[in-house]
Amino acid sequence: MNITFDELRQIKHSLPTGSISKIAQDLEIDEQTVRNYFGGDHYNNGDVVDLHIEPGPSGGIVNVEDTRIIEAARKIIGGISNN
Repeated sequence: MNITFDELRQIKHSLPTGSISKIAQDLEIDEQTVRNYFGGDHYNNGDVVDLHIEPGPSGGIVNVEDTRIIEAARKIIGGISNN
């Protein structure tokens, strides 16, 4: 899946408070891994995620190999929109 870095950050910023923790718990991964997925770089406390960023417009193109985190985030955002 390809997405711009700006789009990826917008998804993160659209998440309500506590969503990073919820995604981490639901997927049984470290919270910092979820933060790293959305552009964080604290790899001492979380895993490196399967993202590859190529220079380009809108912060570059991000190739996401494992889409579980972004799918969980979109589900949360979709739930907010439906309320």
